[in-house]
Amino acid sequence: MPVPDWFTHDRFGMFIHWGLYSLPARHEWVMNRERRTVEDYERYFARFEPDLYDPRAWARAAKDAGMRYVVLTTKHHEGFCLWDSKLTDYTAVHAPIGRDLVREFTDAVRAEGLKVGFYHSLIDWHHPDFTIDGHHPRRDDPREEVDRLNEGRDMARYRAYLHGQVEELLTGYGTIDYLFYDFSYRDDDHQDIWGGKGADDWGAKELLALTRRLQPGIVVNDRLDLPGDFVTPEQYQPDAPMEIDGEPVPWEACQTLNGSWGYDRDNQNVKSVELLVRMLVDGVSKNGNMLLNVGPTGRGEFDPVALATLAGIGEWMRRHERSIRGAGPAAFTAPPDARYTQRGDRLYLHLFSWPFEHVHLPGLAGKVAYAQLLHDASEVAFREIDPGLKASLTGMGGQPPGTLTLTLPVVRPDVAVPVVEIFLTDDAAAKEAE
Repeated sequence: MPVPDWFTHDRFGMFIHWGLYSLPARHEWVMNRERRTVEDYERYFARFEPDLYDPRAWARAAKDAGMRYVVLTTKHHEGFCLWDSKLTDYTAVHAPIGRDLVREFTDAVRAEGLKVGFYHSLIDWHHPDFTIDGHHPRRDDPREEVDRLNEGRDMARYRAYLHGQVEELLTGYGTIDYLFYDFSYRDDDHQDIWGGKGADDWGAKELLALTRRLQPGIVVNDRLDLPGDFVTPEQYQPDAPMEIDGEPVPWEACQTLNGSWGYDRDNQNVKSVELLVRMLVDGVSKNGNMLLNVGPTGRGEFDPVALATLAGIGEWMRRHERSIRGAGPAAFTAPPDARYTQRGDRLYLHLFSWPFEHVHLPGLAGKVAYAQLLHDASEVAFREIDPGLKASLTGMGGQPPGTLTLTLPVVRPDVAVPVVEIFLTDDAAAKEAE
């Protein structure tokens, strides 16, 4: 089904990975990476008391960063539930915090005028019926021990649990705009996972039908081992607009601040504000969204690095939002080390490197009515240079036919990514809209 208009209009959202793994603070897959047993891992359940949790502060930070939807991990692969599930006691309500954290989240996000999204893991390493496979923390146990542990486990019972929890989430918290299922691994082109699970294990067709019946306007991703409303490249930037069988599809790049989704105290591999803005721009230029993750601490706060990064992105978005929101790819070819986005009759030139005085724009001669730097609305001069003009000691030579040349200030604007807003002529805008 087609994605709702808000999804391709808003372009930028916040992902929040939060659970028991925030306490060891060593990546959200810590249970898997360290081969932890359920019994050993439950030490974190007994200590989960995020007394500084303030979802209103989370929502405000997202909004101030220019994000328009927020997606929370209701349950990650560890199996711990942030809401008051009636199907298990492994929830925040039964942990020391003693509260339904999802309800507080949904109320806070809506109060800021943002769309509400849920992440929900199809995997559950805590559930007694979820069979051990090549992704499970117990995968390296002796095979006879794995066989013994799998005796009596029943994926049919787990499917009923999975569907029942999704029904709780989609009936108990008002309108849910977005659902990110994670993830299937039955057939993986990048690695061979023994006992990998896919659509049949999740009852994916029935689960998707349930999701759409309970929330008819929801947008659903592509990780049920079924086609979804959009595709989800993770931790890389696509080199072109994404397609399936030659047809363009909506997509959303899932990105992190430092390579970890959950709070990772000692991970200093933090992306700069400039790099993250460039990634956002690059995605929109290729008709994609970006979902940028923050991993709150075990006490429920965004750490100082995350807050500073979000504030930096927000400062850029405050002045340049209209090159992102409601924008998409342009039909024109951008010059080297730059990206175009377009919104109606306005073309946005994002300069990833700052040239000396001039930038040449192929195909735009005769098509531009006005140009300005977007951050301060200061005029940018432009002209066409006769292709036959020869270069002299102090005179620039001609450019290929159809080229428009902008004259920029020598000093680069002090913004993460400078943007030139180009107003197309009525004729040019109408032609590009055809």
